[in-house]
Parts: sequence; structure tokens; C-alpha cells
Amino acid sequence: MQTNTRLVFLVEAAILGAIAFLLDLLTSYIGKMPQGGSISLAMVPVLIMGFRHGIKGGLLTGFLLGLLQTIMGYTTIVHPVQGFLDYFVAFTVVGTGGIFYKQVQNAINPLNKGRLIVYVAAAAFLGSLLRFAAHTIAGAVFFAEFAGDKPVLIYSAAYNASYMVPTFIICSIILVLMLTTSKSLILKRK
Repeated sequence: MQTNTRLVFLVEAAILGAIAFLLDLLTSYIGKMPQGGSISLAMVPVLIMGFRHGIKGGLLTGFLLGLLQTIMGYTTIVHPVQGFLDYFVAFTVVGTGGIFYKQVQNAINPLNKGRLIVYVAAAAFLGSLLRFAAHTIAGAVFFAEFAGDKPVLIYSAAYNASYMVPTFIICSIILVLMLTTSKSLILKRK
């Protein structure tokens, strides 16, 4: 039975990672930034996996998303370290929202909308903040020439906030709507 549970976990991570990649691909045309980055819904499946399986599931799914983006060539990579930060680190850390796994599970069954909204928003905020930090560091180091006479770190933070803040808000709203209407998305079958 243990092997079956592990297999289900891996299959779910793979499927949700692929869905995250497709959502990123579809939504990347909305607000596409010149040096990379866009308003994207890719965080939604990563966080759903975190809500289903905890931080381990979220981290694995985020990593798979970064891997798919890199393999499929939907990246802006100017240096291997920048590519690692912008794709592998940035999308993997979105899965840290899975740290709220128990709180979300407890708020969803029985449904407590107020608590669910708080924990889902907190998870999305944590994942977004860490992803923002990875993108900002990569931008400050590898895209400094675009800052002109502005301080590089402030320029990179402002640039990345321009798409990360809307991404956080939109993903939070979508997750709350999805989970309040269909709690079976994150409840595991016994």
C-alpha cells in the first residue's frame, strides 16, 4: 500500500506540474515583460499540490514546473546561475505555501470560509514573496544594465513586483474560489 501512495503522490505532482506549465504558457501572453516575467496562473496548481500533500508536494511540483519551462525552452536565460534562480529556485519556492497544509485541510473540512481565505492567502503570499525574492536577486545581478542610473536592487524589485503583485492577487482569488466551491480538489481519498 505504501508504494501505491507514493506512486499517486508522484503522478499528482507530475500532472499538476504539467498543468502549471500549460497555465503559464497560456497566460504568459498577458502582461509579458521585456526581460522576462509575466502575470501567470502557474502558481495555482503548485499551491493545490501543497494543500493536498504539504510542503514536499508543493516543492516537487514547483521544481517540475521550472524543469518543464527550461526543457521546453520557454525561458530567458543569460547565465546558468540566473536561469537556476529564475526558474528552478523561483518556482520551487512557490511550493513553500504547502507549509499551511494542515491549516487549509482543517479550514476546508468542515468549511470555514474566513479561516480558509486567510490560510490560502498566506500560502500564496509566502510562495509569491519567495519567488519574488529569487527573481529580484537574479535581476539585480544579471540584468543590472537595464537599471540605468537607478539603484539596481530597487529597479529589479520594482520590475519584478510589477507582475508578481498582480499574480499573487489573481492566484489568491482563484484558489479561494476553487476551494470554496470544490473542496475535493485538496481532500485526499482514503
